[in-house]
Amino acid sequence: MRATRLGVAVALLGCAIAGCGGVDAREDAAARAAARFEASLRAPDAARGCAALAPGTLDELEQSAEQPCAKALPEAQVPLSTGVRHVDVYGRQARVVTDRDTLFLSSFPDGWKITAAGCTPRPEKPYQCQIKGS
Repeated sequence: MRATRLGVAVALLGCAIAGCGGVDAREDAAARAAARFEASLRAPDAARGCAALAPGTLDELEQSAEQPCAKALPEAQVPLSTGVRHVDVYGRQARVVTDRDTLFLSSFPDGWKITAAGCTPRPEKPYQCQIKGS
């Protein structure tokens, strides 16, 4: 029993030192997911961008546009950026600020998904987003 506890403690310490699941790793993963989403908007196949959306965001986009995501997403005209400026991660939520946009993401079992995009800050009010979940 004592050897098992020692083994677990060593594994946890090693993981902490290596940054397993730490804030930096989660920030990097969220930034990569946002960059992949924006790259998909530049591609002729919108299906990749649709796959990057959180389920509620995908549903909301299709319902509000009254058409499938593959047609609605390009029409949403999300600003395309050239780079990430800042990433904030709070538990399973993230905000990725680029040079032209702010994106919000949530962590799912299969990775980070876009919950809102095309977002602009408003003083003393919530962000105004072109694509968002309900």
